[in-house]
Amino acid sequence: MGILLFVIYIIFLVYFLFFSEEYGRAAEAQRVYRYNLIPFVEIRRFWIYREQLGTFAVFSNIFGNVIGFLPFGFILPVIFRRMNSGFLICVSGFILSLTVEVIQLVTKVGCFDVDDMILNTLGATLGYVLFFICNHIRRKVLDSSHE
Repeated sequence: MGILLFVIYIIFLVYFLFFSEEYGRAAEAQRVYRYNLIPFVEIRRFWIYREQLGTFAVFSNIFGNVIGFLPFGFILPVIFRRMNSGFLICVSGFILSLTVEVIQLVTKVGCFDVDDMILNTLGATLGYVLFFICNHIRRKVLDSSHE
């Protein structure tokens, strides 16, 4: 079941990151190389201009990047027992995010943004924290039911 959920998650992630026109994808003729290599520039810009940009734009950019990677950090340790380390999940989330950003840069779909990598990695890490908490609660419930 975990593997199926992970595959469905990856399909949705690929769709939203590379194909969904609602999330700032430009027509092919308008595609150019866009990138941000300075940490927190875009996060700060979205926060400073939040009233002009609107709630949806701010939420989808800042929180969407975090929320989009929560399932990665939560499901990965469920389906791969060796991925039961917060450090491994954090590094894996970073590598996946870096891969996505490089693909976006090369294909000119979206923008290579170091802030997205920060937020994505944070999302994967928070997903692992949620997994860790849920796993701890599950173990306590199972231990108490065996007494």
